[in-house]
Amino acid sequence: MEDDPYWNHNVHYHRAVLAAVPDGCRTALDVGCGDGLLARKLATRAATVTGVDRSAEMIRQARTRQPGNVSFVQADYLDGAALPEEAYGFVSAVAVVHHAPFEDAISALTRLVAPGGRLVVVGLAYNRTLLDWLISGCGLPASKLHARLRGGKRAPVGMPMEDSAMHWAQVRAAAHRLLPGCHYRRRLLWRYVVVWDKTQRGGP
Repeated sequence: MEDDPYWNHNVHYHRAVLAAVPDGCRTALDVGCGDGLLARKLATRAATVTGVDRSAEMIRQARTRQPGNVSFVQADYLDGAALPEEAYGFVSAVAVVHHAPFEDAISALTRLVAPGGRLVVVGLAYNRTLLDWLISGCGLPASKLHARLRGGKRAPVGMPMEDSAMHWAQVRAAAHRLLPGCHYRRRLLWRYVVVWDKTQRGGP
């Protein structure tokens, strides 16, 4: 697995994504792949990996380092015709779903997961309650320490950025409604991780 060329809060949770890849995974898809960093890591865990991003610049960057079992595609996963339905045993989406209405994003992602496959979403939300702010405040020392040890917090040049339109409680409730049986966990560095397994009979 390649060393991280940079660090940020999304890259920090790549380990959580990789840990969720089922053993013997044949086909993986990284949605919103950016410069391809996570897709290249997934290539060590899955037989074939597809990275998809709607940004032409991100796909250009991703293709500068492309292992033999990884392909990069410029497309919008929200377009039902852009990617084959139920074709991937593992689908990851890191800092992606808040760029669209949450229900639309989750519906599009679940369509891509093969029966018996797994979806992992790493996302962000905004603080609404005092408890939200307290939990977020606890992440500040850890974030500063990681940034100092890893040369600062950076992202690929040209990567689209957007704030979430949902607060933590809204995301948690929507995730459990749209992904029955999912495991939702709020993490320290201002991210949540959702893991959902699609049954052999199909998803929600």
